[in-house]
Amino acid sequence: MGAAAHSFLLESIGVEAPTEDEAVGSVRRMQGERWAVNVAAARQFHAWVGHLRVPRKAVEVVAGEQIKLGALLDNARRRAANLSEQRRAEFDALGMRWS
Repeated sequence: MGAAAHSFLLESIGVEAPTEDEAVGSVRRMQGERWAVNVAAARQFHAWVGHLRVPRKAVEVVAGEQIKLGALLDNARRRAANLSEQRRAEFDALGMRWS
């Protein structure tokens, strides 16, 4: 279904469809917030044990939310080339091993 069809369906029930800029901005903001929570989990683990050699199934609780930190870090290592320099630097500051 195309964007025009989505827009028509939303308008037919009285909901104004977001503009492209609003939709993208909202997604980016949510991704940024999600990243901040993930990094907070990594910082919490690092402060507790002094390294980021996290078992794959390790879970950290941040603000009442369970973060699958081991899986997160494994995925970050696999996708390191796709991470921004800023995001890599945040993990580097915690002594992240990339291989």
